[in-house]
Amino acid sequence: MTFWDVLSSYTMLYPTVMAAVWTVGGLYYFFVKERRTHLHHAALFNPNYCPAVTIMVPCYNEGANIEEVVRYLLNINYPNFEILLINDGSKDDTASHLDRLQTEDERIQVFHQKNQGKATALNNAIRYAQGEVLICIDGDAVLDYDAIIWMVRHFENNPKLGAVTGNPRVRTRSTVIGQLQVAEFSAIIGLIKRTQRLYGTVFTVSGVIVAFSKKAVQKVGGWSPDMITEDIDISWKLQSNGYNIEYEPQALCWVLMPETLKGLFNQRLRWAQGGAEVFFKYGMRSLLSWRLRRFWPLVLEYMASLLWCYALIGLFVAFLFRLNPSSMPQVQLLQGSTLMMLVICMLQFVASLFIDSHYDQKIWKSFFWCIWYPFAYWMLNFTTMCIAVPRALLKKKGQLAVWESPDRGQSI
Repeated sequence: MTFWDVLSSYTMLYPTVMAAVWTVGGLYYFFVKERRTHLHHAALFNPNYCPAVTIMVPCYNEGANIEEVVRYLLNINYPNFEILLINDGSKDDTASHLDRLQTEDERIQVFHQKNQGKATALNNAIRYAQGEVLICIDGDAVLDYDAIIWMVRHFENNPKLGAVTGNPRVRTRSTVIGQLQVAEFSAIIGLIKRTQRLYGTVFTVSGVIVAFSKKAVQKVGGWSPDMITEDIDISWKLQSNGYNIEYEPQALCWVLMPETLKGLFNQRLRWAQGGAEVFFKYGMRSLLSWRLRRFWPLVLEYMASLLWCYALIGLFVAFLFRLNPSSMPQVQLLQGSTLMMLVICMLQFVASLFIDSHYDQKIWKSFFWCIWYPFAYWMLNFTTMCIAVPRALLKKKGQLAVWESPDRGQSI
């Protein structure tokens, strides 16, 4: 086989191989670890272990959402919590909403700062947090009433636990783009987190719903204000300092997601740039360190994904300029790999919907959209990563990471 044949085979087979890895890993995690707690969840709550919890909610232009978010928080099933609401220099009426909410319940504290980004807001809030466990959610996220119970239980007698990431569910399902993201969060994000837990490390916590050990966050120096995705950065920072991260699928959080192509693209581009920034900050160093060897599966997976993106560009250029037309992939190989990918992706979606139907009974309604998602996911991943890597390399160090939230649809 020539170089171009190898490159062609890799670009066709890589998505299929990863779909198979995520499917097998997700099913194994569910049946071996997750299903047991789901069936016996009533016995897991220990009334003698209820550490003080601080719920931290950074808000930037959340005037339309924050009151609903807080109403749910005030009714969560947990006996010992406070709520810190941080106004990150909002330009709308967020500040007035927060100030009024503070007068209605003594468990609510409000802080105002100029717009400096989510990481700075969290760093400022932690100075006032009384809880030993920090629950961080976004200003448009509706927390399930039992979510805190599910996350807090992991910290009991577990001093090396740095964080517990929850299970975000998409509640904007009124458009095709919304339905596609329901499929993504189930079949891609959910399965990836389960599989990565088998590696021993996760690429990132879900910033929209995560619990942290306050001591662990303070020990690693808090969140990095110059990283465009503070959740990915804190994940690698904690794990590189010896802390573990757990995944708790029972900790549900309902979130608003973009419902326009522009909003979705901008959001995923930021995610991709954040992943690239973290890779260059931690990933390359971890490959050279035996102490950080548990990162190797994550780093190699990221590098394989990066290679796939730029291999596609190389093949397109080769085809466009006919650099080696005789060694372009054979029709038989293309047909066989396409069929195999369709079959494995279908199994992936069936497996993920089966798992998530335990938490979201309406998830099967998204099955039709799952059929179209593999192409959408990989093309979006390809486009954003190709743009994000150069942006991450060229970004000025120390620059505050601030951004405008993309459009967010309305809950059904």
